[in-house]
Amino acid sequence: MEQERLTKKEADLKDSEQYYLWLTAKDNESRSPDTAPAAEEKSRATDVLHPYLHKIFEVSDKYLKRVFDEELLNEFRTNCFRDIRGDRNSTIEQFVKAYYDFAKREHQKQYTDADSDLNQAIFSAPHAPKALWGSCLDFLRRMDSESVQLMVTSPPYYNARDYSQWETLDDYLDDMSCIIKECYRVLDNHRPFIFNVGDIFDNDNRYTKSSWGKRRIPLGAYFTMIFEEHGFQFVDDFIWDKGEVQTQRHKNGNRPYPLYQYPVNCYEHIFVFYKHRLDETLYPCPVCGCLKVNGNAYSGMGIKSWECKNLDCFERSAGNRGKRFSARTQLMTGLQQADNHIDEDLLRQWRRDVVKIPPVIKINSKGENILGHTAPFPKEIPEYAVQVFTGINESVLDPFAGSFTTTIESFRQRRNSIGIELNRTMFRDAVLTRISNTLGMRPKEVEREWVFIEGNSWK
Repeated sequence: MEQERLTKKEADLKDSEQYYLWLTAKDNESRSPDTAPAAEEKSRATDVLHPYLHKIFEVSDKYLKRVFDEELLNEFRTNCFRDIRGDRNSTIEQFVKAYYDFAKREHQKQYTDADSDLNQAIFSAPHAPKALWGSCLDFLRRMDSESVQLMVTSPPYYNARDYSQWETLDDYLDDMSCIIKECYRVLDNHRPFIFNVGDIFDNDNRYTKSSWGKRRIPLGAYFTMIFEEHGFQFVDDFIWDKGEVQTQRHKNGNRPYPLYQYPVNCYEHIFVFYKHRLDETLYPCPVCGCLKVNGNAYSGMGIKSWECKNLDCFERSAGNRGKRFSARTQLMTGLQQADNHIDEDLLRQWRRDVVKIPPVIKINSKGENILGHTAPFPKEIPEYAVQVFTGINESVLDPFAGSFTTTIESFRQRRNSIGIELNRTMFRDAVLTRISNTLGMRPKEVEREWVFIEGNSWK
């Protein structure tokens, strides 16, 4: 009966200020010597509001007013009093998560070109792989900011295939730059972009279209400059050792003399770029949940750190220093769950930054392309990236999906998997067959014109 009265009373309190005053009274009541044991027992129940939530707001009040205007603060406070239940530790955990989520939504509102229908289609059904057909730049421009936790891709190489042709290398790099700039906005903060690319031998068409204009083009170097230009930080470069590959480059016409020699091009880059957008937003102490914090310089480029100044915090150093943390450390701590444990064999395979992975076999004994794509990349790359850089149920995007290897592997790892591919006519049938054969299900498809195709209504 008491729980029924409590629920009814809470339902009557629509205004956040009423919540606050009512909770204060309940808090004072719980501190009475006669009622303290009973109150403590009740507060441990998972369906009861704990008095410590009042304490968080009391200590954090002036700091919350720095972050949110009055309207937003009332909305946030109302949401917390309505939704947060459990013992003290659970209350702190829920409050911290609610605060991060609320702050993120406010950041996302700053971008006004997002398409709500598209984002609903992409993120509301995490238990189905997504195949988005159309220009990745068009799709990216309609996605919410910082909505994807990992990107893994290999771009179309400059003029290396019939479906990836540009007039000049500069045109190609300009197009890639526009896409990478938008990827930076869509990628969540303190998250990585895993980018596989190799150098090519071709004519950049800057000065001549003649055969003498052909040269080795260092795409890896050009892309590194583009990523850094748009705010990404270069972190690692795994060298993908492809073993013995088919090439004529090392053949020298039986001239074992100086200046005739060239090595076999048998490697590609697997770059790790991180997004660390400098976020000056105050964040709550993960120990006590309060926003009574001071800036504690930076723990890295674009990573603001904080120190708890709440003297009643449950964790103080021997020198009476408060908990030091950042949004990134909070993120990393949250991923330390049993479901996210990384396979030791996988870590051993990628222990060094030179990794041996054989090229993908795409042609069978009958001369048929069994993957339906002329340039697939190995599943080992997304398999590693998904386990090492994301947690269960987080979103993984491949903006150049091709044969949808990233989409398939991330779905296998229980992530919300999203692939975008421009060449629908060329690859769709093969991709749908591959996903069906591999995962035993059909993907959720999204057309460029935002037509959603599900179940048996494929077009």
